[in-house]
Amino acid sequence: MHVGEIINKYRKEEKMTLSELSQKSGVALATLSRVENGKMTGTLKSHINICDALGITITDLYKDLPSAKKTVEVKTKETGPKVSIHDKKSASIILATNVRDKNMLPILITIAKHGRTGAEEDARGVEKFIYVIEGRIEAAIGEEKYVLGSGDTIYFDSSAPHYFKNLGNSEVKIVSVSCPPAA
Repeated sequence: MHVGEIINKYRKEEKMTLSELSQKSGVALATLSRVENGKMTGTLKSHINICDALGITITDLYKDLPSAKKTVEVKTKETGPKVSIHDKKSASIILATNVRDKNMLPILITIAKHGRTGAEEDARGVEKFIYVIEGRIEAAIGEEKYVLGSGDTIYFDSSAPHYFKNLGNSEVKIVSVSCPPAA
């Protein structure tokens, strides 16, 4: 089953024509037709717009998609982690390879004493899970702030503006997992 077949199923359940879905989602009628007929897949943005128009979540749309390949990948220290430095106070290490082919994006984030990550705001439909390995952080999500310590977790809609701040006197380590990948 491909994404177009799933969209078609939900559209018919809603008793909606292709033209009505096009109008509600803002996705061109020709594009919708090609997606439903398996001639193209569309973009994440078009999928989000289609989901909004159908009253479903992006997770509903993707949950029945077959995995293209079922593989096991091992990433060792020697394979060279991809490090992204936000500034001198925080760094992110992507913990998986070929992230464009994955359903989630695991990242190890380190934050120096008195440091913080840059502010982020992911696309609608992206969720994030945070696990504090060591240290104490302030997780600022939207207008709210949460204090988390070693072993604590938080799960949230990462389309809300967010950042993480080190509240302690030593380096903080957290694991962040985004789904679908927002990289």
